[in-house]
Amino acid sequence: MTQHDESKPIYSSIQKNQQYLKESLGVDVSFDLGFREFVIFEKTIQLYYVTGLVDTSYIIEIIKKLVSINDEEDHETSVYDVLNNRIVHQQVETTKTLDEAVDQMLSGLLVIFVDGNEKAFIVDVRQYPGRSPKEPDTEKVIRGSRDGYTENIIENTALTRRRIRDERLRHEIIQVGERSKTDICISYLKDVADKDLIKLIKNELKQMEVDGISMADKTVEEYLVHQGINPYPLVRYTERPDVASIHLLEGHVVVMVDTSPSMMIMPTTYFHHVQHAEEYRESPAVGTFVRWIRFFGIFASLFLLPLWFLMVMDPRLLPDNLQFIGPNETGNVPIIVQILLADIGIEFLRMAAIHTPTPLSTAMGLIAAVLIGQIAIDVGLFSAEVILYVAISAIGTFATPSYELSVANKIVRMLLMVSTFLFHVPGLVIGVTVFLLLLISTRSLRTPYLWPFIPYNGKALTQILFRLAVPLSKKRPSIVHPKNPHRQA
Repeated sequence: MTQHDESKPIYSSIQKNQQYLKESLGVDVSFDLGFREFVIFEKTIQLYYVTGLVDTSYIIEIIKKLVSINDEEDHETSVYDVLNNRIVHQQVETTKTLDEAVDQMLSGLLVIFVDGNEKAFIVDVRQYPGRSPKEPDTEKVIRGSRDGYTENIIENTALTRRRIRDERLRHEIIQVGERSKTDICISYLKDVADKDLIKLIKNELKQMEVDGISMADKTVEEYLVHQGINPYPLVRYTERPDVASIHLLEGHVVVMVDTSPSMMIMPTTYFHHVQHAEEYRESPAVGTFVRWIRFFGIFASLFLLPLWFLMVMDPRLLPDNLQFIGPNETGNVPIIVQILLADIGIEFLRMAAIHTPTPLSTAMGLIAAVLIGQIAIDVGLFSAEVILYVAISAIGTFATPSYELSVANKIVRMLLMVSTFLFHVPGLVIGVTVFLLLLISTRSLRTPYLWPFIPYNGKALTQILFRLAVPLSKKRPSIVHPKNPHRQA
């Protein structure tokens, strides 16, 4: 948290305040720090703001109103009282400390000092630079809203408020980072969310001691969940306001970090990461079908390659009618090396696609798929069946809704491959057992990661396996410990 001395008062002498701002902020050095001074009723008035973070039209309108006071008001009236009545803006507050005035100014607000008064006006004239809301690239739907969160935290809270017009929705904001002073918003429904969870998140955020969080949400996540070397995501990210809103209605807490379009949903389980908004934009039967296809893809991304490789190493494990499985020609490179090279090669392609300009990425993919793959088979570096199963596993990885989960599954798949290669059947069994024990022992903000499978909750598991119609979903998930467990109440 910010370590400023909050007790430093505003001086009654405006010259002392000006000197302090020059020394602490460099008002006369940094060109983006705006300053304007004029006289009202023989009292000096000073305005301070950051040029790139304010709406200039508001500043001009306020200055016009203030400079007209000399001609329109009685000079015997207190300047402070006149300003309090004449500042034309809907959100005006006061502060008694210089440190708060500086923090608010750097956040994009207008600060007004009056000579002879130990209070300053804070006017919210923020207009952060950024893009307009558009559909997130990683969470596209065929039908549904096309707006998405942006890097502007004020705009993000508005997108959420538009969907939940409930007086019990709370947006609490705090600042984190000694130098960055980044705004973090904690969103929850007051009568639904677990107060212990809210208290836990607030305490973790207040204990953050860091210069700045320029990487925004990811830095905050690492302070909140203390992940360590566990590759599995312990919070769910979303850039869709409708997804964040439905989780708020269930009793989750959403953490928004300024400068990031990704909202963190807490607490989350493994099964939160395998759901997608598309399932809820279709009928229950179609949504269930899509969900099961996705489950199959995730299962294939984890276990298809290790199982196939085990059958290749020991064909006796195959039934008679499946004896065709396995490469007819093993090639010049061991199968395990082929699989790992192909898997890593796909990861190369993914990274290259990210760093390649969009018009060139399609051509790059065609070159990699057609030329490199086919030539590698022709020269005997890879066998065709290795390419087939690696490709199926890769498609399953891309079908995983959560990018973080897909990468974690890829790491586990490669470890299972190595374990199977070293110890054959016992290696695969031990690897899968260790994998399950890892998930069982994982907790996200004191929440079991494999709920509702472990600990078992039959009704909740049914809603995971099948996309039920909304009228049939009458209770909120018990894992979030909601104050009000009944929906539509």
